[in-house]
Amino acid sequence: MCVRAIHEILNCRKTRRAGLKSRMSSATGRFILLSFLALLGAGNDGFAQPGTVQRKLSGASAKDIRIGVYVNVKPDCTAGTLPTIRLVKQPANGKVTIKQAKIKATNYKQCLALEVPGYVGFYRSRAGFRGEDVFTFEVVYPAGRTEVQHFTVTVGSATPTQGI
Repeated sequence: MCVRAIHEILNCRKTRRAGLKSRMSSATGRFILLSFLALLGAGNDGFAQPGTVQRKLSGASAKDIRIGVYVNVKPDCTAGTLPTIRLVKQPANGKVTIKQAKIKATNYKQCLALEVPGYVGFYRSRAGFRGEDVFTFEVVYPAGRTEVQHFTVTVGSATPTQGI
C-alpha cells in the first residue's frame, strides 16, 4: 500500500499543475486543496512507527482556519474507509472542529476525476485572542499507520495564511 501526504507532494511542480480542487457547501465555498492526505490501496503500508508532522498556520482571531483535509482514495479511484482523528491536546485559546465534506479532485495520480467523502479540520480562536495556540491530533489510517500532527497557530497576524 502506498500512503502519501499531498501537502508534502505539493512541493513538486508536477502536482501543482495537477490542479487539485475541492468543493464544500456554499457556506465554506471552493478552496484549493492544500492538505489532502490520501491513503491509496489496501494492505500493509510498511510504517510500523508513528510518524510526526509539525504544522504552522496563521489567521484572524475568531475566524475558521482550515488545518487539514483527510481522505482515503483507493487505486481504483473509489473511496476507502476514512481515518480516525483524535484530538490529543486541546488548544488553550480556541476550538478544533472536524466537518464531513465531499472532496472533488482532478488529475490525482491515476484518477482523472474523483469525488470522495472526507474530513476537513478547522481551528477557531476565542474572540479577541492574539498570539500562538498549539494543539495535537492523532490520525490513525485504516491499515494501522498512526500519524501525530502538532499544530502551531499564530492568531491575529497581519497576513493570514493556511500554511498547509
